[in-house]
Amino acid sequence: MVEAIWADLGLRYPPRVEPLPAQARRRLADADRMRMRLPESVPDWVLLHELAHALSATHDGQSDGHGARFLGLYAQLLIRYLRIPEEALFSSMAEAGLRVDRAARPLFLDPVRA
Repeated sequence: MVEAIWADLGLRYPPRVEPLPAQARRRLADADRMRMRLPESVPDWVLLHELAHALSATHDGQSDGHGARFLGLYAQLLIRYLRIPEEALFSSMAEAGLRVDRAARPLFLDPVRA
């Protein structure tokens, strides 16, 4: 799924998928630009959450964490692949007081020229 979604987004060189270490008890999964560590079975929302981390990080470890860019990318993935209604999602995020960059793009892409 990671490779299929990455390609569907028009990107090349997806993160490498590895098994989540057995001793990882406090997390469902983790990801950065270069790799995603996932359990054998993972809910769709977790996979998209980790993909948003990969999209909002660079190869050298620069990351947005759970910031506005990450949330914007995660929202785009939820809307596109889980078909969560856009208005309901952004309304819920606003009610929670979250800053969301609705126009977020992957951190590793060159800036858009005007």
